[in-house]
Amino acid sequence: MSSPQVPSGTASAFESSDFRRYQAARLAVIMGAEAQTVAVAWQVYSITHRALDLGNTGLALFLPALLFLIPAGHVADRFDRRRIILLCYGLQIIATGALLTLALNGSQNIWLIYAVLFLIGMGRAFSGPAASALIPHLVPKEHFVNAVTWGAAIFQVANIAGPAIGGLLFTLPLGCLAGGLLAGPGIVYCFTLATLVIFLVLVGSLSVRLGRLEHRATTLKVIFAGFEYVRRAPILLGSFSLDLFVVLLGGAVALMPIFASEILHTGPRGLGLLRAAPAAGALVVSFMLTRFPLQRHAGARLFTCVGLFGLATIVFGISRSLPLSLAALFVAGAADMVSVVIRSSVLQLATPIEMRGRVSAVNSLFIGASNELGEFESGLTAHWLGAVRATVAGGIGALVVTGVWSWLFPKLRHVDELTPEALRSNAAD
Repeated sequence: MSSPQVPSGTASAFESSDFRRYQAARLAVIMGAEAQTVAVAWQVYSITHRALDLGNTGLALFLPALLFLIPAGHVADRFDRRRIILLCYGLQIIATGALLTLALNGSQNIWLIYAVLFLIGMGRAFSGPAASALIPHLVPKEHFVNAVTWGAAIFQVANIAGPAIGGLLFTLPLGCLAGGLLAGPGIVYCFTLATLVIFLVLVGSLSVRLGRLEHRATTLKVIFAGFEYVRRAPILLGSFSLDLFVVLLGGAVALMPIFASEILHTGPRGLGLLRAAPAAGALVVSFMLTRFPLQRHAGARLFTCVGLFGLATIVFGISRSLPLSLAALFVAGAADMVSVVIRSSVLQLATPIEMRGRVSAVNSLFIGASNELGEFESGLTAHWLGAVRATVAGGIGALVVTGVWSWLFPKLRHVDELTPEALRSNAAD
């Protein structure tokens, strides 16, 4: 089947061979990571049947980001970002191999699983800032927003395929393979290992070599420069913290095994569909944005879509129908996609090149807090209130935060064009 024809400029970022290779690598590795997430969540819940333990998986992934944030950003600006990524994903192979070993041994010790997740989180803590800061070097600056949009689209393709593959592999009858030991999470972890190998090969073939970008001596002022820059730039501080609190309150990813098992009664395959639905919505919008990129009123659109995300979360929380739940998650993902493109563009285009690693590290802390710590918060509130009440309350909280942040950060609300010149002038306090 021939590939679809796109108008000139719609896929301009793919003119770069390094960008093509890197996105192919991301597609593979994110599919593997998402499939693994489904397997880990179902495995933990099958062992304990407690929402709090699901939340603890997010906490185990988040703590390394908190502990290693400062050195991670500094390392990303001082060493070759490509090599940092390769080392971190080599660590991921070791961690996934450990998960596979636990599954093959039939271990019921969730603390060992948490320990492995902590190791995965440590690798992500260092690879995240380096990967984020690498993207602007793979394409010309005039193609950067297009690269961000396509990168987000590829991320969502992987987020659709990964959970679906994880749910499918988890339920395959594999009694004939390895004496049945690969049935369940074992085969998922094998799939993840394969995607990690593909990632390392493709990233290792990139031609970009950045070397050292921060040449000043290592001092506390240099190390903490990312925090200081964000503190003095309202559009960065506002966008980072908006995502933090909205997703922290409104995210329901950690509770999906409960919804799939006890509320919607759909099992592991239904869990895969629930995990894939937000990515499907985001994918549709991301392809629309490649054809009709954001031109004006970026700040106002950001707040509108964040509010829509909160409303969709409320609908998901009260739904007892799988189609309605999938539709609500689809809308939530679509709204979040617009937010992702705007926030990613603001992050990179409003930050000087030599500081992108440290500023990206600060952003990684906010993202980690909103996603992984958000999973812990969701598990804790579900433990207290129940999954439905916790999800609905989180959606309401997301709406409140949207209104308050719109008032607190008027510069972010008034962001218009996504260009380096416009954003850097607007970033100054």
